[in-house]
Amino acid sequence: MSQPPRRTGGRPPRPPIDPPSGPRPPVRRREPAGGDPLSTNPREANRRANQADRPMLKRPEAGSTSNPFGGRPVKVPRGRDAAAPRGRDDSAKPSRANNAPRRDRGTARAEAASAAPGKIEPQRIAKLLARAGVGSRRDIERFITEGRVAINGTVLTTPAHIISSLDGVTYDGQPVAAIEATRLFRFHKPAGFLTAVRDPGGRPTIYDALPPGLPRLVPVGRLDMNTEGLLLMTTDGALKRQLELPVNAVARRYRVRAYGEVTQAILEGLIEGIEIDGMRYGPINADIERRTGRNLWLSITLTEGKNREIRRVLEFLGLQVSRLIRVAYGPFELGDLPARAVEEVNPQAIDQLRKSVAKAK
Repeated sequence: MSQPPRRTGGRPPRPPIDPPSGPRPPVRRREPAGGDPLSTNPREANRRANQADRPMLKRPEAGSTSNPFGGRPVKVPRGRDAAAPRGRDDSAKPSRANNAPRRDRGTARAEAASAAPGKIEPQRIAKLLARAGVGSRRDIERFITEGRVAINGTVLTTPAHIISSLDGVTYDGQPVAAIEATRLFRFHKPAGFLTAVRDPGGRPTIYDALPPGLPRLVPVGRLDMNTEGLLLMTTDGALKRQLELPVNAVARRYRVRAYGEVTQAILEGLIEGIEIDGMRYGPINADIERRTGRNLWLSITLTEGKNREIRRVLEFLGLQVSRLIRVAYGPFELGDLPARAVEEVNPQAIDQLRKSVAKAK
């Protein structure tokens, strides 16, 4: 006896239903006694009643100053002004040229100082006292907290004080001398001295190698302890910053003695910059001056000057640096200046340097 087929799951499909023949009868809606199908909805009735009591508000015409919504008058723009984006009005601001870099504060102040040497812009008191030779900014901030700085007899308690003149400023009860004109010196730094004011470890610094009788000077840039050569020293912190900023592209030229194998083609690839351990170094112009076996002298020019940049780049290329000498910084060269010797730069050369840096932008 045959068994009926077993169901494997799910409902059996329903047989198709044939559509009715002939036209579809119209749908009849049941309307309430009031005739309006929405009249039975209390919310809709209230909304319609409110609309009947309130006049319709329209957008004002172009040029109109009336505000139908109340409050302050509105001005509807017309013409090209209608497409102007909302926000602050930049029409009164002077626009910069395309791709023109923003001017640094220190550079702008340095240019203003060169244009008007007798005028001092309002600055923090620590900065002006540092330029006057009282001490470094950190020292002056400490002097102020110790109550050693006063203005017109009033002892200062905070370094956050802005002044435009040193008139009436005293340090330990003595009047502070007026700020002198900017001075710049060439210094032949020998190897074995740290470019710092002091070292907690007791290592010798460049101030131990400087001859006596000089004003208070700050170094322009830094040289490693084992790097020798030209180090510019100045009395003006604004000029120091102006020469150090990479955006000003002041060239630094070095002579390097190294040991190893490298080709000129590999060195020319550094002109595009290089990235080492996540650190990006800018363009470097390197040439082989002479080669003796595996020893060679290189001439390297760069404009960025990151910490230990030349040593790290050359070590990455497989070279071991044994001597590093800076021979030029901008237009100033080391020349035949002996080690530990200092020579002051002509003030006219400082003005020409500032103008050349401004033009380079």
